[in-house]
Amino acid sequence: QVRLVESGGGLVQPGGSLRLSCAASGSIFEINAMGWYRQAPGKQRALVAEVTTIGGTQYTDSVKGRFTISRDSGKKTVSLQMINLEPEDTAVYYCNARGRMSRPWNDFNSWGQGTQVTVSS
Repeated sequence: QVRLVESGGGLVQPGGSLRLSCAASGSIFEINAMGWYRQAPGKQRALVAEVTTIGGTQYTDSVKGRFTISRDSGKKTVSLQMINLEPEDTAVYYCNARGRMSRPWNDFNSWGQGTQVTVSS
């Protein structure tokens, strides 16, 4: 069992900043990728940003230049620094991690419980 615990989120005015953090725990052998997805009301969950073990990162076009994802492999954490937030960024943000467990010896694809980000004046 791999558990992801998120922190951060909340209410911010347009143009403001927030930082989301996520920590993974459990019987983890290796993490191949960690990232953030979001789901706005009436929409499907979609990738915001992801970082892989080899250091590759990807962002959805709408957040490029405003969001920065970072990962601490030793601590099994991932953070998302968000600046210049827009009302369109309002959504529930979910942490995701994929990799391999040590007990049992299986691949995993785990999700956090979600944290609300609301951008409104």
